[in-house]
Amino acid sequence: MTTIGVGTQTAEQALASLNDMTATLTPIQPEEFLARIAKAQSYMQANNIDAIYLNAGTNLTYFTGMKWYASERMVGAILPATGQVQYLAPFFEIGSLNGFKVIDGPIHGWQEHQNPYALFVEVLKQLGITDTATIGIDESAQFFIFDGINKAQTGLTLINAQAVTAHCRMHKSANELALMQAAMDMTLAVHQATASMLHIGISTTEVEAFIEQAHQKVGAPGNYFCIVLFGVATSFPHGVKDPQVLKEGDVVLIDTGCKVHDYISDITRTYVFGEPTTRQKQFWNNEKAAQLAAFNAAQIGALCEAVDEAARQYLATQGLGPEYQTPGCPHRTGHGIGLDIHEWPYLVGGNQTPLATGMCFSNEPMLVIPDEFGIRLEDHFYMTDQGPRWFTQPSHSIENPFGL
Repeated sequence: MTTIGVGTQTAEQALASLNDMTATLTPIQPEEFLARIAKAQSYMQANNIDAIYLNAGTNLTYFTGMKWYASERMVGAILPATGQVQYLAPFFEIGSLNGFKVIDGPIHGWQEHQNPYALFVEVLKQLGITDTATIGIDESAQFFIFDGINKAQTGLTLINAQAVTAHCRMHKSANELALMQAAMDMTLAVHQATASMLHIGISTTEVEAFIEQAHQKVGAPGNYFCIVLFGVATSFPHGVKDPQVLKEGDVVLIDTGCKVHDYISDITRTYVFGEPTTRQKQFWNNEKAAQLAAFNAAQIGALCEAVDEAARQYLATQGLGPEYQTPGCPHRTGHGIGLDIHEWPYLVGGNQTPLATGMCFSNEPMLVIPDEFGIRLEDHFYMTDQGPRWFTQPSHSIENPFGL
């Protein structure tokens, strides 16, 4: 029996089956950014953190709505435990940043020959934050920013701001979940269209180009990322250097996602082009069962490490592993997702974070059979008061991966 829904259409027909899925979506509104700031400030006050620095990137976007890129120049914001956000940027960028500003606050500028880190310390003083204060530094900030601040200050206690940023970001709102759901739905539709246009002799590079077009057709800017692997290359979780050409009986692994109003999708499907062998079926079914074991373990109050362990315990009963050894699952069971494709919390051994409402996770306890193939089934779920809920339904079977 050949794999259902695989290789049934031309690329043109597959693209024609897709439509824009973004028309009814609404980006995060200013009032939600203000609520995020209030939550962060409440946490900072309760934990004696006087201010945090938000570097250009997703933390700055999450709390202020401002979209700017991290570079060799300091661009960011000070979020004090009380009071208004204070932005910092080169003088020549202030006009541009005003155009990206969503949440009000002054922009403090520095000239190219001046020290931006001294300006950072000066702004703290203007806010009444003393030399003995505790300041959190964005965990994603480049080292030179931390180093510059550290050299410019005297007496401040500099800590990792992750305690604040992760506290806020790991619990998704209804608006965030809606955007992530749309992105996941879009990418799943792209997966199905992609499977339908495969044919013997197509290259992984050609498939990647199709997925780019398909994501654009459903309303995304394009691929946020894309991994396409055939045959033995599927046993390398994040791919190999050289492209491959599809052959009859190859395992196909496609891992891709897009971005919708800044929120990211990330779905992996694995199946066979042609008729699966008994061995391929065996490991595919083991992967599906491990994914389900992890999902069932993901209950409110359970520890992140317990979800990872549930998948590994099942795999051990099948003679796989143990732990992170191969043949078996060589990496964590899952990661958080949101504005970043990998963010807190992580489903991995040693992580004792309790699962709580609003947390979102990938579920992908990939099986690697070295020098043969790999099987990764990746769907995401989010936590509700009643337990886990899938964003996308898991793959049905190796012969019918999309449940057609």
